[in-house]
Amino acid sequence: MLFLSLLLDAIARPRPTRLRHWRGMLLHGLMMTALFGVLLAGSGNVVVSAVVGVALVGLFVVASNAKNRMLGEPIVFSDLALLAGIVRHPRFYFTAITLGQRWMLGIGAGGAVIALALLFSGQAQPHLIGAAVALAAGGVLALLLRGLAYDGVATRPDLAGDFARYGMLATLLLYWWRWRGSTDPAGCAPIEIRPNPTGAPLPELIVVVQCESFCDPLDITDDPANALPGLAAARAAAWQWGTLDVSGFGAYTMRTEYGVLFGRAESALGFRRYDPFLTAAGEASYALSARLKLAGYRSLFVHPHDLRFYNRDRLMPAVGFDAMIGEDALAPRAGPGTGGRYVDDRALGGSLIDLIDRNGGPTLLYTVTMENHGPWDSDTARDAAGRREAYLRHLRNSDAMLRDLTDHLARSGRPALLVFFGDHRPSIPGVTAPGGARHTPYVMLRFDSAGAILPGAADPVDLSPAALHHRILDCLAPQRESARVTPTAV
Repeated sequence: MLFLSLLLDAIARPRPTRLRHWRGMLLHGLMMTALFGVLLAGSGNVVVSAVVGVALVGLFVVASNAKNRMLGEPIVFSDLALLAGIVRHPRFYFTAITLGQRWMLGIGAGGAVIALALLFSGQAQPHLIGAAVALAAGGVLALLLRGLAYDGVATRPDLAGDFARYGMLATLLLYWWRWRGSTDPAGCAPIEIRPNPTGAPLPELIVVVQCESFCDPLDITDDPANALPGLAAARAAAWQWGTLDVSGFGAYTMRTEYGVLFGRAESALGFRRYDPFLTAAGEASYALSARLKLAGYRSLFVHPHDLRFYNRDRLMPAVGFDAMIGEDALAPRAGPGTGGRYVDDRALGGSLIDLIDRNGGPTLLYTVTMENHGPWDSDTARDAAGRREAYLRHLRNSDAMLRDLTDHLARSGRPALLVFFGDHRPSIPGVTAPGGARHTPYVMLRFDSAGAILPGAADPVDLSPAALHHRILDCLAPQRESARVTPTAV
């Protein structure tokens, strides 16, 4: 079992250029021994426990390699928190593996269940031995991690390097252990709202649109015919615009979302960076919604999908959002199939316009769209060209939403700020791939009470998601916020 599991671990990407470090192999052996003990305690059958243990390692290797191929990143401990989402929305995840692999996984899982049922032992002794083995191996693991032997091992995030150096299982354990030992930062001071020295009015209305899988089509097609007129017009009129240096590719919406909402750079997060939403409740004072609440703003979170994703249903109220608006309230506004399986962006824009008109006074509307989320199905999406055309069609809906919001805010008669950005690029087989550029566009437009768009810098400014957070606050507390984060800080 140990030998086969090490062979499987060796084919997990990124692969090692030489033998794994002995510290990684030691952790691997102890983890497999503990897993064997747990399985033996449950089944009472030595052979079944060993086979299932190896099969589970194989399952993790398949999942990790599929993720690395699609997203440019191997499996990490925080991915285990997404298991509930896999059950609720399997198409989000199973499209990353081939049909043959899905059949293999299904057959393997069914065979494992049947084998466990048929070969279960009713004798007490093997169950007790399994429990003893699990406790002993787990105890040794705990002592090693708490002792000096691993003090200097994987103390800074270097996922690809540590994965190749120590192996898949050891890296999962080490990164979880470092994450578990992280602490919440000190509370964030309230912002001091004051007039802008340039004379620009303070925005009464702040509309932030986090557009799913949105990128400039010219960055992935090099075809001027695919240019988005709404994005081009917004850039020409923007108070500030440029590229957003997001860390993820093809997924991990919450990393960009966290950066914009909380304003903490990934370099400050340590091992929390892989899924910052898991610990975000302990950092509530940093949230845009919490800081604006103290300044008298009412905050609404809008997302036309299952709000349980990333535990948004619990997290967003905890960090200061006064109302949550999900798919039940927004789905009826969807157009006739234009958004595919999700609420289309232009219909979502219509719902946002309704919310803008119904909510007077200082208001923050933070919206996470869904239309551009894969898989990109259409009648012609049987190959890369079909998927590409389906994606570009969805982008045009997003661009129309941006135009509609810009036009409405110009007519609304309220000082406003519109922020529109892509959370990451899409991972479309045959069209886009990890390893190259990852940036997405962002635009910030400011409106005065007469509907005029306030001029800004003509040249683009590249920002991280965290820096974009501080540029939003800079519209309320000039100079102080922008001085806290350098534009390209990640």
